[in-house]
Amino acid sequence: MSDHIADSDAEQLRALGYTSNFKRSMSVTENFALGFTYLSPVVGVYTLFGLCLAAGGPPMFWAYLLVGLGQLLVCLIFGEVVSQFPISGGVYPWARRLVGKRWAWMVGWVYAWALVVTIAAVAVGAGPYMAAMLGFEPSNSTNIGIALVLTVIATVVNLSGTKVLARIAMFGFICELLGALVVGIYLLIFERHQPFSVLFNTFDIAIDGSYLPAFLTASLAGMFLYYGFEACGDVAEETPNASRSIPKAMRMTIYVGGVAAMFACLALILAVPDMSAVINGTDKDPVTTILNNAFGVTGSKVVMGIVMVSFISCVLSLQAAASRLLYSYARDEMIIGSSLLKKLSPTTHVPTTALLVCGVLPAIVICLGFVLQDAIATIVSFAAIGIYLAFQMIVSGALFARLRGWKPSGAFTLGRWGMLVNLGALAYGVLAIINMAWPRSPDAAWYVNYGMPLSTAIVIGLGLVYMVARKPYETGTAPAGDAWKLAGSKHAPKGAVGDAV
Repeated sequence: MSDHIADSDAEQLRALGYTSNFKRSMSVTENFALGFTYLSPVVGVYTLFGLCLAAGGPPMFWAYLLVGLGQLLVCLIFGEVVSQFPISGGVYPWARRLVGKRWAWMVGWVYAWALVVTIAAVAVGAGPYMAAMLGFEPSNSTNIGIALVLTVIATVVNLSGTKVLARIAMFGFICELLGALVVGIYLLIFERHQPFSVLFNTFDIAIDGSYLPAFLTASLAGMFLYYGFEACGDVAEETPNASRSIPKAMRMTIYVGGVAAMFACLALILAVPDMSAVINGTDKDPVTTILNNAFGVTGSKVVMGIVMVSFISCVLSLQAAASRLLYSYARDEMIIGSSLLKKLSPTTHVPTTALLVCGVLPAIVICLGFVLQDAIATIVSFAAIGIYLAFQMIVSGALFARLRGWKPSGAFTLGRWGMLVNLGALAYGVLAIINMAWPRSPDAAWYVNYGMPLSTAIVIGLGLVYMVARKPYETGTAPAGDAWKLAGSKHAPKGAVGDAV
């Protein structure tokens, strides 16, 4: 049966114009674990809990549900696309087949920089938790040092091969899920200071007389959480029966990750000893307050250790996704240095040079924090909105292809619901991007208040200049813009693009 699946996978990939020397050693469960640790409910919830609770009060909990439903629509569209095009690199090859080479190049450019910045942001975000675990006062320098160490660790692990990556992702998933459940259950049973009705109590928070703007600000907690499912598709050529397995792993990432995040958030909200202190800014770090009250200094350090496992797993998964994107770019001759970036190691069967680049670039961003702290805050603000932009470029690309006659023909399709879900995913994504980019700090410097649209304009502007000047999309002969032509067809495009080993 496994030989039959392997032959079928190879034939499907050949029909799409590619051959591959990746090892298909990642099970569907391990593929899901990669997406889960990238999404990382513990990292997402713990990092933004205090800020979003202060901004919107306990009803911020419902943002996780609403954003999760919106991102599920996006996930379903991605599932249809990857099922028909299970090609390593995720959003770049999908965009190439749905729309064309220029669109694909820009999608890859935006997503690649978003991943680089996200790796740096998550690594730096681990600093305060490491300090709490080891018992020293965090500072900008220590946070940067810890971030660099995490980046090096992730690079070394990823260079060890897909199987090692899969096992550590699985370990991270188990630790994170069990940690979230154990800590959450303990808090609900022994440290509940708030009634369940507090989830509907706004504590009279209002902006210009309305609670809605405050809730929209608090909803950023969910928007910075619900991505990572796309990483399941980034390693499509390393997963057996990818056409069926990856859409399933993507949905599992949303379901399990979303429930885990909501449970962790619920437990923390109900364990807040003084809600007014959080909202008025007296308690600026409610997570530490809650854990110290519940577990004491020693117990809270153990919890912080679990949180650190989540951060390490998250950086590892992010880097794996970024390297496969870069490899996919290079295999289609779409980037400088393609001959090196598309090479797979003959022993570990991973893109060695691409992984090293995906370690060096985040490290450079991290090191900029030594001298340009304000600038780094602006750069990091691009992390989430860049990923959302890339997502919506795929969603809009899928809609474009549907209007030209594309009928998804993979193992997973939405059937007659496809168009409706596609429109819903696009509407959600556009509104989410507007909400994320909306300036909310009128008293801050203009480059901070408009950090997201500013950083987005810079990234897209530089990409357009480079694309027009160098025309990188003109190199390579891989198939492009053919999704609607392949609807229902099993004929292979002429030629195949192979790996360099």
